[in-house]
Amino acid sequence: MTASSNPQLQVYQGQFGEYTITKGDRLGVIIYRAGLVIAAASFAIATNLLFARGESILPWLTPLFALFSLGLGISLLTIHIYLVILHRFLQVFWLIGTVAAVAIAWQIDEPLALYVYNHPITLLGIGFIFAALTGIYFKEAFCFNRLETKFLTPLVPFLLLGHLMGFLPLAVEQVLLAIWTIFFTIFAFRKVIQPIVPDIGDKSVFAYLKQQRSANA
Repeated sequence: MTASSNPQLQVYQGQFGEYTITKGDRLGVIIYRAGLVIAAASFAIATNLLFARGESILPWLTPLFALFSLGLGISLLTIHIYLVILHRFLQVFWLIGTVAAVAIAWQIDEPLALYVYNHPITLLGIGFIFAALTGIYFKEAFCFNRLETKFLTPLVPFLLLGHLMGFLPLAVEQVLLAIWTIFFTIFAFRKVIQPIVPDIGDKSVFAYLKQQRSANA
């Protein structure tokens, strides 16, 4: 897509016509990235505390997980995805995982992280949060060809399924968790410094798809 000669108008030529970039569009991208930063920072802090302090910090992981889920939810609310059904699926996944986490945390007397680790079956509920996160990784890998998200897209389900099914040794899980943390941090940092306009996408495509849905309704 190419911008018009007048940068103040922020007019772009898309696949199905011209469109403008508004302040609201830019704000939406900023909020999307802020949510990713919150999620990545919470995840990184929790992982580093766990590696440095061990089980003594497990009670602190619950509020950090809540912050992680909140940041992810903000990102899923404002992310630009052409396929509406995919966007809604990711939001529903996040909601299912969050409700499952709250329900489990409400009923147990031990730290949520410890309970989930000792009861892998709980990943069938809470794991939906990470499925939604993997959806973001996949979208970013597909749209922007980001190397770190290409690794994260298969790594996250492999680690969670490995723990659920019990075929990964603890040492391997720790290594994969460390790699996940590093790449997630890199991903969030690179999103912050990326130009905003590419994250908005081709608005003419959104308009075209909306017209198609209206015509078929």
